[in-house]
This record gives sequence, structure tokens and C-alpha cells, in this order.
Amino acid sequence: MDESYSNALYEDERDRAFARLAAALSAYGAGAPAEPARNTRAASYGRQLAMYICHVAFGMSLTRIGRAFRRDRSTVSWALHVMEDRRDDKDFDALCEALEAAARAAPAPAVKLAEIAP
Repeated sequence: MDESYSNALYEDERDRAFARLAAALSAYGAGAPAEPARNTRAASYGRQLAMYICHVAFGMSLTRIGRAFRRDRSTVSWALHVMEDRRDDKDFDALCEALEAAARAAPAPAVKLAEIAP
């Protein structure tokens, strides 16, 4: 297998792992179900918050976030703007800071199971 293809595949898997962690943290922090119905306000809010966490805590680019969440880059951009605007609210800002800290404290994703399996 081509080394660059292998690295790109690894990065995509790692990004999806970051997205799953951010989604779980967002659901927990917002008191929302981890798997809300796809087209609901709660689902959109949770996904936007998770995208924001991926960007600020993990340093992911908008393109990488879009791939991880299966959304267009412009959708990610809009979500980040919405979340950044909400940070003017002190309670929401505190929530974001706590979720960012939790995300940064998490161990690196183990996406290559063969490397850690006995």
C-alpha cells in the first residue's frame, strides 16, 4: 500500500475518532442525547458544538472537520461562526471552556487496533 495513502487513511480515521469524542462531549455537556434524531434542532446544535470543539481543541481544519462529520466545509464554517457568536454568553463560554479542556485531556485515539491488541 502506498505510504501517502496509508497516512491519509490514518488521518481520516483519527479525525473521525476526534469527531466521535467531540460529539459525545457535546451531548454530555449540553444534556442532550448522544444520538439525537438526525434533523432536529438538538442534533444540529450538538453537531455544531462538536465541530467547534474539533476546531479549537484538536486544531482540525474546516476541511478535515467536514470530512469527519460528512458535511461541506461551508457548513463547518457557518457552525463555527454560530458557536463563536454564542460565546458572548458567559454560561455558554464556561461550557465551551470545560468541553475544550476535557477534549484536550483525552488520550490520543487508538485508530490502529493492531498496534494495541494483544
